[in-house]
Amino acid sequence: MSLIQPFRAYRPKAELAARVASVPYDVINTAEARQLAVGNPYSFLHVCRPEIDLPEGIDEHEDRVYATGAANLKKFIADGILAREAADSLYVYQQRMGEHVQSGLVALCSVREYEENRIKKHEFTRRDKEDDRTRHVSEQNANAEPVFLTYRAQSEIDAIVDEISATEPLYDITTPDEIVHIVWRIAAPAVIARLIQLFRGVDALYIADGHHRTASAVRYAQACRAQNPHPTGNEPYESFMAVVFPHNQLKILDYNRVVKDLNGLPTPQLLAKISPKFEVRLAENRKPSQPASFGMYLQRNWYTLKARAGSYPVDDPIKRLDVSILQDNLLAPLLGIHDPRTDKRIDFVGGIRGMDELERRVDDGFAIAFALYPTSLDQLIDVADAGQVMPPKSTWFEPKLRSGLLVRLYE
Repeated sequence: MSLIQPFRAYRPKAELAARVASVPYDVINTAEARQLAVGNPYSFLHVCRPEIDLPEGIDEHEDRVYATGAANLKKFIADGILAREAADSLYVYQQRMGEHVQSGLVALCSVREYEENRIKKHEFTRRDKEDDRTRHVSEQNANAEPVFLTYRAQSEIDAIVDEISATEPLYDITTPDEIVHIVWRIAAPAVIARLIQLFRGVDALYIADGHHRTASAVRYAQACRAQNPHPTGNEPYESFMAVVFPHNQLKILDYNRVVKDLNGLPTPQLLAKISPKFEVRLAENRKPSQPASFGMYLQRNWYTLKARAGSYPVDDPIKRLDVSILQDNLLAPLLGIHDPRTDKRIDFVGGIRGMDELERRVDDGFAIAFALYPTSLDQLIDVADAGQVMPPKSTWFEPKLRSGLLVRLYE
């Protein structure tokens, strides 16, 4: 059973939606956020990246940063940039990237279900990032940005979403990256009740993107419980805002790797040491075309690496992932990258940036790059259902949700 609830969102006027909508906080750094928000006082980056309104060089974890984010959100509401919905509602949020279309429901989801592993995770979180987002949630008293969840698709839910999507939307904007974002409001009580009922038949929800946002909402709820001697279980902090997409509509891109040095190995020796685990040949295409194969960019040459039979266990949901095959057979034993979560010699490049970005990073100072075949949604769900977590940086979802179109305050 999966619980969803309607809520009274704060959202921008239609004429301001395109200026308010911003990329999520975690896909850009402070310098990029400053540049994106230049000349735009309505950008939601003033809320989710509030250090941009403070002097350059400020530590983004200073007290002033959190206080500024909270003040900016209050100002957005006071100035009418964000206005509260008249009644509890659900929303359809559709994204179009080229020919790819995905439509999800925006709703509140249950903290208890996360704690009971009915909202399942597939990666570890970092405590410092949890601390940061929990502080933002606490000081803003809000879910400023939604979590990105998925579930095994159900045709009846799809049909209702399709019916809503045929009506006039609240917003229809195209962002500078040419992604179309369309939002519809679901206000009819009977439709809301039917969707709630249908989701009771969904066995589990899965975090696709936003593990730290989810963890921060849960930590906020746990802190609030500790201060409430007479809880009812229906307090606002017992839920968090999410966009819930059917699994068969989502698109995972590759999540690639660059390494700063070859761990002291000359190139011929490295290629020789790779060959027992991988078939190595000069590449015809930079991107791998099938699972268990990789592109490798080294000294201005592209190679194709194909994992040899027996080099990984095919019945292990973690070890058979492409990120694990590369990590276990090359990055750790040959390049000395034993903990990619903390090792400063490795960096990660989302597939949306393309193969040219991998070449640029190597040509500008990194020693080697690896292009991976994308993880599949079925692999993600298999790992989560097994109660395990993926290696770091296994999935890159596109398109990204825009922040600021729908905001939930704990009221």
